[in-house]
Amino acid sequence: MFSWTGYELWYRIAYLGAIVSYGVVIYKSFGVPRTDRAYVQRALMDENVQYLVIAMYWCWIKPIALTLTPYVTFSLFHLLTFTRTTILPSIIPAGQASNGSPTPAGGSLTKSIQAWVKENYDRAMRFVSYAEVVIFVRVLVGALLFKNSLIAPLLYAHFLRLRFYMSSFTRAAFLHVRSELDQLTQHESCPPAVRKGYLMLMDLVTRYASTVLSFNKGQPAPSASSSARTNPASGTGSPADPTKLKTR
Repeated sequence: MFSWTGYELWYRIAYLGAIVSYGVVIYKSFGVPRTDRAYVQRALMDENVQYLVIAMYWCWIKPIALTLTPYVTFSLFHLLTFTRTTILPSIIPAGQASNGSPTPAGGSLTKSIQAWVKENYDRAMRFVSYAEVVIFVRVLVGALLFKNSLIAPLLYAHFLRLRFYMSSFTRAAFLHVRSELDQLTQHESCPPAVRKGYLMLMDLVTRYASTVLSFNKGQPAPSASSSARTNPASGTGSPADPTKLKTR
């Protein structure tokens, strides 16, 4: 039942804000939506579209607070970047110091914010990647315990498959998690049945994740170097962050 009271109200307002933000970015990137195959394929391979679709789904179903983690993280960097580039310069215009040297718009605080964003951006993106793995475990267990729909882990698995393909942070998170699980299941104390089940699961996941994704003819697949999220400290926004348009 769709509820707009109490905790669910704030949960859905948060997601509606994310939906509007991503919608604006996508509209600026792609223009008026079309139904031709080339447009749809290009849109579905865009990270902003992927996060928009997932946000719409999370907003509609029974609230799962953990799913807000990536969006809250992106919003923090969005807010800091907007403060540095728009709010502070409007409050503290460029001028001159007492010794005659020019002072930048926004003052020294803009440099502090930029330095903090640059220092913590990769760390935050790694955090988001691990959080998305945890979210998948949550919705998978929730489906097995009938706490959420079976559609949730299926949809999120496809989302993570795209993230694995397009994001170096997500690939690193999955490889690290798999390495840890490999060590646990190879330990002599691990029951053979658990080890066998784990190997079967990994084989299934590997087959699914390695399925070739189709692209438009003449549109190259993103390479590992170009698939990483853009650092906002360099002046461009993250593809997964509705701060700015993609620049890739």
